[in-house]
Amino acid sequence: MTFDIHKISTDELAKLGVSQIAYIKPVVVDGAAAFAIHAADGTPMAVAGDREVALAAIIQHEMLPSLVH
Repeated sequence: MTFDIHKISTDELAKLGVSQIAYIKPVVVDGAAAFAIHAADGTPMAVAGDREVALAAIIQHEMLPSLVH
């Protein structure tokens, strides 16, 4: 059986990378700048005080980081 990417469902597409990719998004928490870490599907995972710590946390959990502009 072969996999045809053109026949992937919207649901399957949305789940691609959820456990392997996380993104970092600048946020404000209690008036202070911080960086939120989210799974690929947008699920919040953590908040870090700076971008480098957020990036290190993602890598430490064997995930691929992605930055949101």
